[in-house]
Amino acid sequence: MAIVLPDTAAAPRRVTILGSTGSVGCNTIDLIDRNPGRFHVEAITAGSNVALLAKQALRLRPRFAALADPAGFGELKVALSGSGIEVAAGPEALVEAAERSSDWVMASIVGAAGLAPTLAAVRRGGIIAFANKECLVCAGPLLMREVAKSGATLLPVDSEHNAIFQVFDFDHREAIEELVLTASGGPFRGLSRDAMRDVTPAEATNHPNWDMGDKISIDSATMMNKGLEIIEAQHLFGLAEDRISVLVHPQSVVHSMVRYIDGSVLAQLGQPDMRTPIAYALAWPERMSAPVEPLNLATLSTLTFEEPDPQRFPALRLAREALRAGGTMPTALNAANEEAVAGFLKKRIGFLDIARLVEHILSGMPSSGMDSLESVLETDAEARRRVRQEITAMAG
Repeated sequence: MAIVLPDTAAAPRRVTILGSTGSVGCNTIDLIDRNPGRFHVEAITAGSNVALLAKQALRLRPRFAALADPAGFGELKVALSGSGIEVAAGPEALVEAAERSSDWVMASIVGAAGLAPTLAAVRRGGIIAFANKECLVCAGPLLMREVAKSGATLLPVDSEHNAIFQVFDFDHREAIEELVLTASGGPFRGLSRDAMRDVTPAEATNHPNWDMGDKISIDSATMMNKGLEIIEAQHLFGLAEDRISVLVHPQSVVHSMVRYIDGSVLAQLGQPDMRTPIAYALAWPERMSAPVEPLNLATLSTLTFEEPDPQRFPALRLAREALRAGGTMPTALNAANEEAVAGFLKKRIGFLDIARLVEHILSGMPSSGMDSLESVLETDAEARRRVRQEITAMAG
């Protein structure tokens, strides 16, 4: 991935926030609010949260506000009446937001729904800060081809990839031996597989360190999030799958590491607070103040690391197998996982059924080349259909 430094002399930086009502979007807005005059918001989008989107729009005064759910268009239009803010709704409206003129785009729409808008932003060029790992998982080769064509710069916002980005020597890739992704281990790090069989959605979403949405919290509990991050790291940094490892680090202070051939290991440390990587991306290549409690190493009693257990957390193996298979298999992995997680959150399947269903679906999915967005969406839809069918059969 080529890194092109922008001209930071001109201000304010024009930004678009795709997914402004989610956790990452709200934290991005919080940082913008704390730096008056430094940023101008061009467009914001949400899924279905009309009330919060309207509130954000009236405060930030973007030129454009879009809602993914067409059913909320009327309510949003009334809420923003007389403000001068353009309003639109539907999936195509999210793409329109991504295509609007801005210097910097936060791509934080959760899941495969963020793929088309993120691709649209990449094709326009500029700086794309992305917190949606599914875009690179679902369509990594396609997305990276578009990055090369447009000259866009991808800035990872996930704490692990953001950490690697900060200590990765892009000018001397040959000196890099290994990437080490750290994982908290989630809420069930110490549970036996039998004990995990009966855990509830409430228990699974109770992450010990991070404040995340339900879907991401479940992925942390299964460690599928780390599997997806392996795929993401491979596309972002260009290292082979067997040179990307995972270590469980319960304290979530070391956010990831890069091991060099001379024996050096460079790590980025910080509080488990998403405002740090968001601030890094928002101000890049400069830095900005963030309202994060300083990390006091003297008060930390211990930093521990351990290998993940492949028997209790098979999602890591499934992700590596999908990455090695290539083509649209990572697309199928992500889609199957999203549907299985949704089934668990609705209490239609058990916790251990998530990885079991994903493995079952992958074993029967044909792998095809990733030639276009259409091929990605076709695989995504088919994998989802198969998971839903399996869940219905299990419930019946």
